[in-house]
Parts: sequence; C-alpha cells; structure tokens
Amino acid sequence: MTPDFNLLLTLDAVLAEGSVARAARRLRLSPSAMSRALARLRETTGDPLLVRAGRGLVPTPRALELREQVGGLVQQVEAVLRPAEQLDLKRLARTFTIRAREGFVENFGAQLIARASKQAPGVRLCFVQKPDKESAGLRDGEVDLETGVVGAATGSEIRVQKLFRDRFVGVVQKGHALSKGKVTAARYAAGRHVGVSRRGRDQGPVDEALRAIGLERRTVAIVGEFASALALARASELIATVPERQTGILRSGLFTFPLPFDAPELTISLMWHPRMEADAGHGWMRGVVLEVCGGDQATG
Repeated sequence: MTPDFNLLLTLDAVLAEGSVARAARRLRLSPSAMSRALARLRETTGDPLLVRAGRGLVPTPRALELREQVGGLVQQVEAVLRPAEQLDLKRLARTFTIRAREGFVENFGAQLIARASKQAPGVRLCFVQKPDKESAGLRDGEVDLETGVVGAATGSEIRVQKLFRDRFVGVVQKGHALSKGKVTAARYAAGRHVGVSRRGRDQGPVDEALRAIGLERRTVAIVGEFASALALARASELIATVPERQTGILRSGLFTFPLPFDAPELTISLMWHPRMEADAGHGWMRGVVLEVCGGDQATG
C-alpha cells in the first residue's frame, strides 16, 4: 500500500507539541480531523504514540525514538518544496561542463572565462571535445551545455537556442595559387582538397553544392577535425574548407577566401537538457554563452 506522507507532518506536530489539541492548531485541523489522523498514525505505526498520564499525554518509547528522525525528514521535505533562493553569483561555486567541436575554445574560451569569472569568481568552466552529436552527455548530466548543429542524433527533448549562423570558407597557405587572382568555382574544384568528416565520409554539403553546378573536387585526404585540416593546409598545397566563425583563430597566418559558389550555411545552436531549465545557475551560464557567442558577425 502506498504510504500517506501527510501522516509525517501529523506525526511531527504531535511529537513536537505533546498535545493533540496543540498539534491540531499547528496544522490548522479541526479536533475531529486531528483525532482521525492520530488514529491512522497509531494504526500505521502499530504504537499508541501518546498515552494518558493524569490530565496530560506522554510519548511512548517508540514515539521518542521517532521524534528526531521524523523531524529531520519533514525538514528535508520542506527544503525540497521551498522555492529556489535567489542566485548569488559572488558565492556561486560550481563547475559547468561545455561540450563543443575544436575551435570553440580557441575562439570563445578566453571571453567566456573572463565574463564568467568577473560575475562569479567561484565558477570553473570545463571544456570537453565533441566526437559526435549524441545527446547522452546532456541526458546523463555529464555535460551542462553543448554547442553545434542540431542533427538527427540530437534527442527530441533537448532544448535548443540559436547562437549564430556560419558559412564555409576556403583556406590555403600563403603563396598558394588560389591566394592570387580571382578564385572561381572551377579553380577551387581543380585543386587538391582535404575533407573533414568525423565518420570518414568523402562527400558532404560542399560536394553537393559543386555537383549542382557540374563540378567535382578531388579530395586526397580526410580528417576528423577542422584543426587537422587546417594544419595540412598550412603545411602543403591542400585546400581546406571549414566554417568561418568557428575557426577564426585557427586560421591565423593562412589565406582565407569565400567560396565562389552557393554553399549551405550552418546554424550553430546552444543545447541543454530540460531538467536544467529552471536551475538559476544554469540559466545564468546559458546567458553568458549567448552574450559571448551569440550574433552572426563573422571573425577571421
């Protein structure tokens, strides 16, 4: 049988007051309602709890045994049901884990740390790599926030808020043939390329955009990260094609050019699990990320 947790409040009042009448006033119950509640308590515990002694009542050994235990339980329940206290950022001591692809820390990490530390000195940020689009980390509580493109593997319950839009750009080493003269779609496609795919795929949205205009690029290497593609472009004649804003600092010292054909843009979003929706500290951290990373201005 499912226990009636309301009886805990009644038991706590009876044991604390040592009087059925005073317990009734404390709980704002009528004498008859209090008598019925006490009867249920005696039946549930198998003990009279309070017995007559002259004109008053005295607790039984079982009641004395339960007094502190029940009082602690009631305090815990009241704490759980009490409205959340106002967030005090100066006293907030907490680690927030953010999962993102490479380039996020390099481009946004310093600003995020500075903004968070200024408002909440006790907060620490933990950045972890994003090997896939699965939502297990958010669901299990191992990750507080995640950034990236929402995909089929993203859980349907995950909360999503747009951060910014990004576009693909071409990147080559300085002195490369494409760093001189007008870059056409034909010149771009004719070069040797390094592709980026976490699953090792040799085709992607850029290839589809080229096929739409009757062109095909030659991909001679495939890597799993943008940083690796840029490292190869820096050290060879290969052409890397990467998101512009996410790789701003990673592209330092390289020649960047806009793609000379229509390529799909990316919407980078901030994601979190709905159980954190009402958490004041988590809400503040979401706001910090939106302030630092939000907007569609490009960097490069």
